Amino acid sequence: MLTMKYIKKTFRIILLLVLIVALYLIGVILYGTITEYKPIPETKEKISIDGKGIMLSDIDSIINLMIWNIGYGGLGKESDFFYDGGKMVRAPRPLWDKNFEGQLKMISSNDSVDFFLIQEIDVNSSRSYSINQYDSVFHSLKDYSASFGLNYDVNFVPVPYTNPMGKVTGGVATYSKYQPTESQRYQYPGKFPWPTRIFFLDRCFLAQRYPMSNGKELIIINTHNSAYDETGEIKNAEMNFLKNYVEEEYKKGNYVIAGGDWNQCPPNFKHDFFEPIGGYDGFMPPAMSFDYTPENWLWAYDPDVPTNRHLETPLNDKTFKTVIDFYLISPNIELQKIKTINTNFEFSDHQPVLMQVKLKN
Repeated sequence: MLTMKYIKKTFRIILLLVLIVALYLIGVILYGTITEYKPIPETKEKISIDGKGIMLSDIDSIINLMIWNIGYGGLGKESDFFYDGGKMVRAPRPLWDKNFEGQLKMISSNDSVDFFLIQEIDVNSSRSYSINQYDSVFHSLKDYSASFGLNYDVNFVPVPYTNPMGKVTGGVATYSKYQPTESQRYQYPGKFPWPTRIFFLDRCFLAQRYPMSNGKELIIINTHNSAYDETGEIKNAEMNFLKNYVEEEYKKGNYVIAGGDWNQCPPNFKHDFFEPIGGYDGFMPPAMSFDYTPENWLWAYDPDVPTNRHLETPLNDKTFKTVIDFYLISPNIELQKIKTINTNFEFSDHQPVLMQVKLKN
C-alpha cells in the first residue's frame, strides 16, 4: 500500500513538473509572439543621423573604411558560444570589459578611417550588460556622424532554458567623418518559420547617401546577412534583394560600396583555406556564386588572414577559421589596398578589415 501511495505521489510530482514546463514554454512563445519585432520585408525605413560630419565633396577621392563584427563584446578568444556548439551564454563581466575596451581602442586609434561599418553592436542587451555600445563608440570618435539600424529586438530569448540569454536589442551601426543626406534601413526578405523567427535576428542593411561635388552620390552599405540558414534559401533572397539595390544605384551613376559580415565566403575563395591540420567536420560557410554581380564589380578581401573563427570552443590551434567579412565595390571605384588586422581574435570572433579605395571621375 505504501509503495502504491509513493508511486502515485511521484507521478503527481512528475506531472506537475511537466505541466509547469509546458506552461512556461507556452507563455514564452505567446509573449514572444505578442511582442515580436515585425519589420515588413523589402521595405525601407528612414533612420536618424546623430552628430555632424563634414561634406564629402570637400575632400579628395580617396576613401578609407573599416568593417568589424564586434560580437557585442562577448565573443573574444576565451569564449565559446552555446548556439555554435559551445557552452557559454554571456561572457563574464571582466572578459566582456576587456573585449569592449579593446574594441573601443582599436576603433578610436584608427583615425584615418572615414567610415566604420560595425555589426553586432548592442544598445540594451543582457548579453552586453545593458551597456549602450552604439553610444560608447560614438563618443569615442570625434566629429563623426552616426546611424544605427536595428536588426535584433527580442524582449526575452529563452534559450538555453537553464540560463536564458534574456533581452537583446542590437544591430548595425555606421560612423562617418562625413555628413549623409539620408540614412535608411532596408529590411531583407526571408524569415525562419514560426516560432523560431520570434527569437532570431531580422536581417537588414543600412544605406547612407553622401553627395559629391561632381553631382553623383556615394552609397555606403553596412550589411549583416543571415547565418544558420542550412538550405541557403534565405541567403539567396537577401543577396538578390541587395543585388537589385546596388545595380540600380550604379545605373544612376553613383559610387557603391557594400561591406560587412556576409556569413558566406567571397566568390572563388576556398572556404577551408585556413583549415587546421587534422581536418574539420563541422559546418562551413558556403561561397557566393561567382556570377552574382555583373562584370567589373569587385569583391574586395584579404585572402591571407582569416576574418572569422568558429565558436565550438575557445580559440585554440584546431579552431576553424575562414573569410566572411569583406566588401563589394562598383566598377567606378578603384581598389587601392585592403588588409585584415590580425588581432588573433583577441576581442571578437571576427577581425576588422581595412580598405582604401579611389573614386574615379
